Amino acid sequence: MSTFDSTKIPLKQLLDEIYSGNIQLPDFQRGWVWDDEHIRSLLISVARSFPIGAVMFLETGGQVQLQTRPIEGLEQIIPADKKPERLVLDGQQRLTTLTQVIKISDRPVQTTTPNGKKIQRYYYFDINKVLALGDNLQNLEEAVIAVDHDKKLRTNFARDVQLDLSTTEKECLAFYFPCTQIMNSDSWEYKLQEVAPDKFGAYMKFRQKVLESFRSYQLPVIQLHKETSKEAVCLVFEKVNTGGVPLTVFELVTASYAAEGFNLRDDWYGSKARGIPSREQRLAKNPLLEKIDPNDFLLVLTVLYTHERKNGDIQAGRTGKEIRPISAKRTEILNLPLKFYKDNAERVEKGFQLAAQFLKKESIYSIRELPYKTQIIPLAAVMTHIGDRWLEPKIYDKLACWYWCGVLGELYRGAVETRMALDYEDLLEWIGNEQNVPRTVKDATFHASRLETMSSRLSAAYKGINILIIREGARDWYWKASIKELDLDKVKLDIHHIFPKDWCKRNGFHSKTYNSILNKTILSYKANRKIGKYAPSHYLAQIQKEKHVQLNDDDMNAILETHALSPQLLRKDSFKEFLEDRKRRLCEMISRAMGKAVSQEQEDAVNEADEGENQD
Repeated sequence: MSTFDSTKIPLKQLLDEIYSGNIQLPDFQRGWVWDDEHIRSLLISVARSFPIGAVMFLETGGQVQLQTRPIEGLEQIIPADKKPERLVLDGQQRLTTLTQVIKISDRPVQTTTPNGKKIQRYYYFDINKVLALGDNLQNLEEAVIAVDHDKKLRTNFARDVQLDLSTTEKECLAFYFPCTQIMNSDSWEYKLQEVAPDKFGAYMKFRQKVLESFRSYQLPVIQLHKETSKEAVCLVFEKVNTGGVPLTVFELVTASYAAEGFNLRDDWYGSKARGIPSREQRLAKNPLLEKIDPNDFLLVLTVLYTHERKNGDIQAGRTGKEIRPISAKRTEILNLPLKFYKDNAERVEKGFQLAAQFLKKESIYSIRELPYKTQIIPLAAVMTHIGDRWLEPKIYDKLACWYWCGVLGELYRGAVETRMALDYEDLLEWIGNEQNVPRTVKDATFHASRLETMSSRLSAAYKGINILIIREGARDWYWKASIKELDLDKVKLDIHHIFPKDWCKRNGFHSKTYNSILNKTILSYKANRKIGKYAPSHYLAQIQKEKHVQLNDDDMNAILETHALSPQLLRKDSFKEFLEDRKRRLCEMISRAMGKAVSQEQEDAVNEADEGENQD
């Protein structure tokens, strides 16, 4: 069955429907932004009967209930309770421009210069110039003029009035036709016959040449049926608005909730005028949540809602495919009931805060360090459901195992809507039953050979391994503190080579070898300065002698061990043996985090450029 109809509708009919409020905008449409040059160009195109593209409408009265608003400029004309018959999905800028210029006669067009300066303009055709062009209207732009809000054209830095069109009589005498009279020029023609009857014959030629083009102009129209789903409306809008900012799920849900009298935008961003606090700002106070956006928030609510719906289906005795699954897909977000949002928004906000607390305990302190932002979604959903129970040792250990399997198994890159929903459900079942191990825990594999080639700091696994080193108690080589303490105190830290690059180059080692994570660890800027270009045996001795350090070999070795490396091989400058030993140690650490053995099979090459899916 077709989801749309296509036809042609006279421009005059469309403008009349817009002016009456039968055609309006969905609230998610952005404002009208066309400048003076775009306006003139559109007028010329219609006057010359050139195509200006199709427009797309959505029938109202179907399942997509949206907040609506009149075309810009008609807010004071159309009653607030006027229900439109159609909504503009594509063609807003063109239809608004023609409405502003042609249909609204009592005030100037509020537009801008190409440089963005705000101006107010009325538009005219210079009839004499139009007629001088003869049958060739190629240079019609010369005949389209715009005057100031008082209908005067000024020169000499606005000191001299070059043209005064402030009354209909002056328009007729100067022979300038106002665009506001294009569709119905009766009153203007009466005045012309009264004050300048000798010009009427020439005017009729102009009318035939230009005005008839507007009056007979037809626009191609695509009309979506009212049965069209919210998801389809969202997708269609994104496809037809490729030149603008993509429509987000949040904007469409906002328009949908507004139709029920709830301002979702105010609930998220806050409103000082209405005394509504910002949910976004409350979350952003936590460094781990500062980039949580409204779509993330709606995702968690949707997972919870579809979980409740599934339980309802089971309780109702439904079986098999009759039971609707837990979902994080856009279709379900668009159908999230307003009542569920209102009833659960505060719980979900707390769920995000609890998720951040968990991540902090795992030694992740900011969004920059987060391997996968997407993994917060099922984590926050679980936290919303179980509350403070996440601190129970058994539950905490399961959450940590799942989390590191997702990170080190690199299972949260790309499109993960299905995994989010499954992980939420699996985790809840695992918390209740030891035997129900989540699919992410089962699916996760880490290959030891991966460590030999892992070099991109943006990759999730690379970040994850460095976080594990911190989590397991890594201490700085200069300051008497753990890396975790220095990080919390905002001491400058970075990932550095253990065997310096210059030393490796001098000794003939390949960059792929010495730039891998096996030869990297996280240290303070002070420790790194002491490393310099020297061999480990040299710089370790120098660090130990520092008056602020003063460590014997055993104490220094104990510190080095916290970075999952061999102090003895480091002091012997045995680079190849060091790499093999460190790979073994890192694999043991990874195995502890994932709760399973590391694979010793050779892994296929991984494109690390694709791993940083959430590296904002």
